[in-house]
Amino acid sequence: MSAVDLQDLRRVVGAVARLRGEAVRAVTVRSDLRQLKVELESGLILVVSAERDAHDRPRLEVDVVEAPQDAAAKQQIEVRFD
Repeated sequence: MSAVDLQDLRRVVGAVARLRGEAVRAVTVRSDLRQLKVELESGLILVVSAERDAHDRPRLEVDVVEAPQDAAAKQQIEVRFD
């Protein structure tokens, strides 16, 4: 595995800095070990993924997202009858 790009490390630092002081509610790891999801008490979710780009170089992706506020909307399915 080659060295991680400086820009990738800056994105990781920025994402993790946003989580300072947060309490972890749950951690999930994909079975193929390519993704880590950390759910926080505040509703934020940290997702860390390891992928390969088009040139087969390792690429680290880090995102911080907010969970949907309305839990019922997440499970609702809309069906239309004509």
